Amino acid sequence: MAHTITEECINCGACDESCPVNAISEAGDKRKIDADTCIDCGACVDTCPVNAIHA
Repeated sequence: MAHTITEECINCGACDESCPVNAISEAGDKRKIDADTCIDCGACVDTCPVNAIHA
């Protein structure tokens, strides 16, 4: 199951750089993870400064 980004996202983009498959993109005022592309590696979870990404 792909990770999800919650409303706590501050749209800083830190997670974009950590994603090895480029599954994260900007969606309005926060980021979004493409579930079809996400490989569930968890790299984005470790880089999010506000802990807005969850499995």
